[in-house]
Amino acid sequence: MKRSAAREEVFRLLYGMQIQQESNWKEQLDLYLENNNLKDNNTIEYMEQIAKGVSENREEIEELISHNLKAGWTINRVSKVDLVLLKLAIYEIKYNELPYKVAINETVELAKKYGSDVSANFINGVLASIVKEN
Repeated sequence: MKRSAAREEVFRLLYGMQIQQESNWKEQLDLYLENNNLKDNNTIEYMEQIAKGVSENREEIEELISHNLKAGWTINRVSKVDLVLLKLAIYEIKYNELPYKVAINETVELAKKYGSDVSANFINGVLASIVKEN
């Protein structure tokens, strides 16, 4: 499975965890893999790394998001889809050292598919602000 497709799978996993307010990433990953019949070892390793990393660094990632929202916005106001996409991109940029241009482009494409009409621009703006900061 290509990395873009694997990234979409991990987005779906993280979104389900966000909606359910579930923090046991390992249990959720196992259920997701079983229910979606995913067997590719590279994809599974990638999904495990991302799910674990986002979960373990959740507070720092959410702080980065909060700090880079427009004045008057809080993280609670951000849609769940956009929030999960931001968490995924920030983890990949900050901890996985994926080039920020790749991470932003991939995330914007997912936002166009899963988010609202304004998601892509919103996510692009927040991630650009984070990249400028670092």
